[in-house]
Amino acid sequence: MRHAKIEKTDAEWRSQLDADQFHVTREKGTERAFTGQYWDCDADGTYHCICCDAPLFRSEAKFDSGCGWPSFHTAHNEKLIDEHVDRSFGMSRTEVTCHACGAHLGHVFPDGPAPTGQRYCINSASLKLEKDES
Repeated sequence: MRHAKIEKTDAEWRSQLDADQFHVTREKGTERAFTGQYWDCDADGTYHCICCDAPLFRSEAKFDSGCGWPSFHTAHNEKLIDEHVDRSFGMSRTEVTCHACGAHLGHVFPDGPAPTGQRYCINSASLKLEKDES
């Protein structure tokens, strides 16, 4: 099931997000490698969109790619992730956004591990982890 589309003004997003979260999710920014709170996190749980709380990735799909950003081989629900061609900075990449609110999450590359061969390279600033109850 897809979440309903969420639309807010920049002022509304700014009141909800901190400066880094706004820059990454609403302005298609990127946090510096090895600086985000989740790049080396190994807690069990579900990673949700920081903007709209859509459940995007599960910890079981997270792996250490060595790139300095949280990396996942599979989305929790493919219908909650949209992919777009990104030709910024003289490159051609596949941008990943939240289907529900359009938040920029990061990029996906075809160099990940089994079972998908995908590497969703995601900014920590676009995520919040809901840890599993022990």
